Amino acid sequence: MNETLSSVPIRKEWDIVGARQTGRNWAKDLGFGSVDQARIATAISELARNIYLYAKVGEINFERLDSVPSIGLKITARDQGPGIKEVSKVMKDGYSTSGGLGAGLPGVKRLMDEFDIESTDAGTVVTVIKWTRI
Repeated sequence: MNETLSSVPIRKEWDIVGARQTGRNWAKDLGFGSVDQARIATAISELARNIYLYAKVGEINFERLDSVPSIGLKITARDQGPGIKEVSKVMKDGYSTSGGLGAGLPGVKRLMDEFDIESTDAGTVVTVIKWTRI
């Protein structure tokens, strides 16, 4: 049984903090340890920041996944921005269009157990999942 938990709209910079805290709270409620809570919160920060910087408008959705014997937290970052022209380029460590460290999406992929990205000129959807270790 999968269950939609909540959605956080991303429209202003403070929404990044709200999404991060919401994700950390869900991770705690679902039984993730403190290290995984931090990984999840960090991944959410990066995804929400990308929406804010590049698309201006989007949302972070949270869903509980039940797969015996584990529970998963599925996070979907969806925007209506211009899309990512070269996904393979942004998935390389060190690549940055914002002058940052370039840890962005490759870092999110490393922090989470599953990672998927789809991008068109109508927007980008990044889906990540972290599984509990029971």
